[in-house]
Amino acid sequence: MSAEVKNNMASSVWRGSIVLSLVTIPVKLYAAARAERTHLHQIHNVCHSRLKQPLYCPVCERQVERNEVIKGYEFDEGQYVLMDGKEMKKIQAASSKNLELVAFTKMSEIDPIFFDASYFCLPDEEGKKAYYLLEKAMEDTRTVGIGKLSMHQRDYTVFLRPYQHGILVHTMYFANEIRSLPQFGVLEPQNFKAQEVKLTEQLIGSLTEPFKPKQYHNEFQERLKALIEAKSGGKHIEIGESSAKAPVIDMMTALKKSLAASSAGGGKKAAAAEKTSGAKPRKMLSAKKAS
Repeated sequence: MSAEVKNNMASSVWRGSIVLSLVTIPVKLYAAARAERTHLHQIHNVCHSRLKQPLYCPVCERQVERNEVIKGYEFDEGQYVLMDGKEMKKIQAASSKNLELVAFTKMSEIDPIFFDASYFCLPDEEGKKAYYLLEKAMEDTRTVGIGKLSMHQRDYTVFLRPYQHGILVHTMYFANEIRSLPQFGVLEPQNFKAQEVKLTEQLIGSLTEPFKPKQYHNEFQERLKALIEAKSGGKHIEIGESSAKAPVIDMMTALKKSLAASSAGGGKKAAAAEKTSGAKPRKMLSAKKAS
C-alpha cells in the first residue's frame, strides 16, 4: 500500500476480528474510497450571506429544538407511525467485534451492482499470518468470502476479496435494495447484418486497452475549481459553448467512420500521442482579467 493511501487514513471505522470457523483474525477497517467534490453552499443573492435550513414546524410556526425531534414513517399522506429514541435503540444492531465468514463464492458469481462501500482491511500484528494465509487461499481459488458484520448500528452483509496482496471488504446491497425497471432488459428481436456485428467488434477491439484509473478524471469538478480560482482572482470568465447534439446517421456509416477515425489515430492512439508530446488538453474555460 502506498504512503499516500496510508497518510489519508486518519482513523479506522471498525475494529474487531474476522472469524472463520475456529480461526480468529484481529483486523481494522479503513475507508478505501471517497467521493471528491467541491461543495457549493446556498447564498442569499441580496446580502451574500450563507443560508441555513433550521428545523421549522409549519403548524406551530416556530423553530424547534433537536430534543423535540422524533422519527416517523409516513404510511399515508400526512399520517405517521411515530417512534421515539428508546424504541429505535431496541431495534438497532448492537455493536459487534466479529466479522463472521459464512460462505465463499467465485468472484464471477457476484454482479457488480451488489457492491456498495469499500474498506481496506488491515491485520493486527498477532493476526498477520492467518490474514495473509486467508488472502492467499482466496486468491489461489479465485473466491470471495461472504460475511456478516454489525457496524454503526446497522447490519451488513459484506464481501471479502484479495486485492494488491491485502483484503478489501465491500458492503453489499441487499437483493431487495436492487431496483428494477420494467422496460429494462426486455429483449426485442433485432436483425443485425453480419457486417454490422463485425465492424462493431472491430471498433471495440481498436479501443480496447488495459484499465488505468488515473487517466480518468472528474472533468466537471476540474472546471468548477478553475472557475472558482479565476473568479477569486478577480478574472472574467468565458464559458465555452456546449457540444452540439450529434446527428443520427445510418448505423453502417457511423461504424465505418468511427473505425476509420480510430485506425487513423483516434481513441487511445491519439491520447497516447498527446501524452507523449506533452500537449495539454483543451480547456473548457478561459479567463480574462476584468476590465
